[in-house]
Amino acid sequence: MRVAVCQVNARDDRKANLAAAGELLGRAAAAGADLAILPEYIDYLGPSRGLPAPEPVDGEFAEFFADAARQHGMWVHAGSFHETGPDPDHTYNTSLVFDRVGALAATYRKIHLYDVEIPGRVSYLESRNVAAGTAPVVVDVEGVRVGLSICYDLRFPELYRQLAVAGEAQLLVVPAAFMLHTGRDHWEVLLRARAIENQCYVAAAAQIGDHDPGRTCFGRSMVIDPWGTVLAQAPDTVGIVVADLDLDRLREIRTELPSLANRRL
Repeated sequence: MRVAVCQVNARDDRKANLAAAGELLGRAAAAGADLAILPEYIDYLGPSRGLPAPEPVDGEFAEFFADAARQHGMWVHAGSFHETGPDPDHTYNTSLVFDRVGALAATYRKIHLYDVEIPGRVSYLESRNVAAGTAPVVVDVEGVRVGLSICYDLRFPELYRQLAVAGEAQLLVVPAAFMLHTGRDHWEVLLRARAIENQCYVAAAAQIGDHDPGRTCFGRSMVIDPWGTVLAQAPDTVGIVVADLDLDRLREIRTELPSLANRRL
C-alpha cells in the first residue's frame, strides 16, 4: 500500500481550505497513493465566530471528500470536521474514511479531549464545545487494518494498544493540528513510540503554520515504520509526502521481536 500524508495550512475560509485539500488529493493520486490522509479540522481552523455550522456524516463536507475519492479512485481519510453533536452546545470532532468509489467506510469520533487549566496562565477546555467519542475504530482498507485516532489521542497509548491488539491494526493514522510549542518536543517522539510499542506503521497528517487567532501548528507530517524509522517527513510547508508500506517487513519485525505476543497485561 502506498500512503500519502497531506500537510495543510487551513484558515478561516472554508471554500479555500477545501480547494487546497482537493489540490493535494490530486497530487497524492498522481503520486500513486492508494490512501491519502488529511489533517484535523481540514475545512476550518480559525476564529470560533466564523465556524461553519456542524454537519451530519452525510452533509456537504462528506459529499466533497466522497466525490474526491471517487474522482481519483483512491481511499481518502478526510482528516476531521465538526460533526453535529449530541446536543446544541456540543459537536463531535469526527474523521470520515471513503473508499475508491466514494462510499463511507468508517467514522471515528475523537475520544480524548484537551482540557487544561493552569491558574494565571492558560484555560482551554475542548470539552466545553466538543463531545467525546466512545468507541475505538479500525477499518479494513483493501486488506490492511487501519486504526483511527485524532491529535490529542496520541498521548494515550492504551488507545493504540487496543487498536493494535483487539483491532489487529497494521497502520495507525493520526490527523492532527499539533501546537508548535508541544510539537517541537513531543510530536515525533510520541509518533515513533506508538509505532515501536505497537509494531505498526504510523501515518500522521498535520496542520502547518499560523492560524487565527494566535495559533501556530507544528507540521512535520510523517510516515513511520514498525521499527520506529521515519520513512518520509514533510518539510515546513504545505504539500504531501508519500511512503510505501511493506507488510512483509511488519510481519518480520513482529516475529523477530515478539513484544505484542509476549505482553502480560
